[in-house]
Amino acid sequence: MTPLVQKATSATKWSALDVFMRQGVQFVVTVILARILVPEDFGIIAVLTLFIGVATVFADCGLGSALVQRQNTTHTDESTVFFFNIGMGAVCGALLCMAAPWIASFFDQPLLQYLSYAMALNLFVGTFGSIHTTLLNKEMNFQTTTKVGGVSSVLAGAVAIYMASQGYGVWSLVGHTVVSGIVTVVLLWVVHPWRPGLSFSSASLRSLFRFGGYEMVSTLLDVFVTNLYAILIGKMYSVRDVGLFARARNTQLVPVTMMLSIVQRVAYSTFSSVSDDKARLVRGLRQAQAVAMFVNLPIMVGVIVLAEPLVLILFGEQWLPCVPMLQVLGLGGVLWPLSILNLNVLRAQGHSGLRLRIEVIKKVVAISLTVAASYYGIMAIAWAQVVISVCTYYANTHYTKVLLAYSGCCQLRDLSMNFVAVVPMATAVYLMADVMHTMPVIEILVAGTLGFGIYLLTCRFLCAELLNQSLVLTGVRTNPVQT
Repeated sequence: MTPLVQKATSATKWSALDVFMRQGVQFVVTVILARILVPEDFGIIAVLTLFIGVATVFADCGLGSALVQRQNTTHTDESTVFFFNIGMGAVCGALLCMAAPWIASFFDQPLLQYLSYAMALNLFVGTFGSIHTTLLNKEMNFQTTTKVGGVSSVLAGAVAIYMASQGYGVWSLVGHTVVSGIVTVVLLWVVHPWRPGLSFSSASLRSLFRFGGYEMVSTLLDVFVTNLYAILIGKMYSVRDVGLFARARNTQLVPVTMMLSIVQRVAYSTFSSVSDDKARLVRGLRQAQAVAMFVNLPIMVGVIVLAEPLVLILFGEQWLPCVPMLQVLGLGGVLWPLSILNLNVLRAQGHSGLRLRIEVIKKVVAISLTVAASYYGIMAIAWAQVVISVCTYYANTHYTKVLLAYSGCCQLRDLSMNFVAVVPMATAVYLMADVMHTMPVIEILVAGTLGFGIYLLTCRFLCAELLNQSLVLTGVRTNPVQT
């Protein structure tokens, strides 16, 4: 095993622990809150997410990604970004406060005005820890982020659950976000030795912005398209429908996001370190995809087939209307990890201009499809996301083909046995769920365990090499893998 693979494997383990602690705790908290609160509460927050996301992107301006991508940075570079982020955070927070009355009026939800004020404050506070987080990711020091994330998630979750149980409603969700942000910033300053210097370089800022500017626009487009559904549903239908759709979407995203957060953080740093060696970059992409799809495929099948008992167990009967949405969105999540990993390859090579070109094209397509679908109902919006996911995959793999001679079709061909291996699992889970008429938890345990066992057995015979790569990179096995 090469030093790079050893570092990536170690980073993957700590990244996994960080993600499972942070997002795992957050998911448990969400499950508890979903049984106390109503869909309308989650819908109001989902509507606000777009505005918070846009403000956050402008506060960062893509400079964090630029620091990670640049292999040699100075303390002046880091201090410049730190002070710039704080200044932009203050400006964006103030603009969000100014827009708060309009947001509340547009959706006819007066409470949105005061929620916007609270989230604007949280945005400003978060900028004080942005450089620390960037440096930890660049160093692949996920052991520290694991500790910080675990503590902040537990404390924020406890506060949110207490507030919800005391009848604070939607404010408990805001409390969770604010407490998590404050605790995270404080702990980052305690555990990481970096401190800003009294220096600010306009030349450094311009240099970093050449890459970060493209990143900012790309991320801005992504945030807008990702949260467009909340604006359309909230305006054309109701905040309750927004809450139901958001619950389906977030439930589908939880396992994928957890898995991809592990792989992506390590992959981007690893890809950046070998960005000048195309052969190693292709091998690294193949191995990252092997890990991602080995995990993602059975999870998405489970979400699609077992959606109803899953929703009943986690959230209760009041959330059952989101089941059909969850099943359709699960189908759209199959190719998502591959899309993101291909985008990371482009970012790691410093081709932010090409990435922006891709983002503009696919976001125009996504916006058009989502807006058109909104006139035909909420389920039409869900199906539009499936079409968008396919278009996004082929758009993201275009320049991988041009720059590395590794096309989207070739990537799917390399993973074809994984797709074949999931068919027996899907069949077994569907038949088992269809014949079982028992408690939802038993249904999921029996059908899920049987299906995953069949999937592992099938992978063992059809795609043993990919299975072995997945186990090596996650540290389960120690067989050498080249990178």
